[in-house]
Amino acid sequence: MTDPSAETPTGLDDPHYAAFAWGRFRTIMAWMILAAAICAAGVIVAMAHLQGALHLVTMLAILGGVGGSVIMAGLLMGLVFLSSGSGHDEDVTRID
Repeated sequence: MTDPSAETPTGLDDPHYAAFAWGRFRTIMAWMILAAAICAAGVIVAMAHLQGALHLVTMLAILGGVGGSVIMAGLLMGLVFLSSGSGHDEDVTRID
């Protein structure tokens, strides 16, 4: 007879799948950081073209605003994919 409390782990409770899922999340975040850097650089170049030389504070504000927004969007979407792909969404609705 098997012990029901000793069932095999699923989702992020399984160490092999957790390593895969978190690796995929880190890959998504690496691409989003690259996209954020490209977007922020594009906005800085466009604003410098329209307004002339920019102050350091202006460039930092653009980097924080545009880059931070893109990274935050990627972070939240990555967590949604992680939650959905690992089965945690189904675990919430399951009643034991």
